[in-house]
Amino acid sequence: MHTQNNLALPALASNRRQWILGVVVTTSGLASSSAILRAADDNGLSHSAEAIHQEVVFKATTKRVYDAFTDTLQFQKIELLAGITGLDLAGKPAVISLEPGGLFSLFGGYIVGRQIELVPNQRIVQAWRVGGWQPGIYSIARFELADQGATTKLLFDHSGFPAGTGDHLASGWKSHYWEPLEKFLG
Repeated sequence: MHTQNNLALPALASNRRQWILGVVVTTSGLASSSAILRAADDNGLSHSAEAIHQEVVFKATTKRVYDAFTDTLQFQKIELLAGITGLDLAGKPAVISLEPGGLFSLFGGYIVGRQIELVPNQRIVQAWRVGGWQPGIYSIARFELADQGATTKLLFDHSGFPAGTGDHLASGWKSHYWEPLEKFLG
């Protein structure tokens, strides 16, 4: 019986080694095959693109919020409330077209773009860019307004901006748009 155990132990040890080796080979094979699949399936789809999604509630009707974003004189007041220094807000006042395809220029020309879709009191979609970006680079900013009785919920999505600028843009939307808009509407 003792001999059988001695014979069984090397067989067991050998089986365990084979099992471990099999796991290692299988795991490395899966890793390399997934790398091959990624390379073989290189269709240009980014899995690491940044995007911003923010939700803000304002104590105002959807009409009032929509008008604040689309009326030049109202938006100029929001720009002043943002308190950004170094921009020529007086020399380059806001320009906001109310037509799809029309241009807009905000914050002294620092933000420019085109209106893509304007659905009064519901949605604004813009091709949006910062003046310092490379020529021809535009992102998409989407403002969706949801009526909640005495308040409006803004669902905001921003995508297609240059890599590495997401944190800066996300904080900029809060400090240069939502916070001054809240003061303006208050």
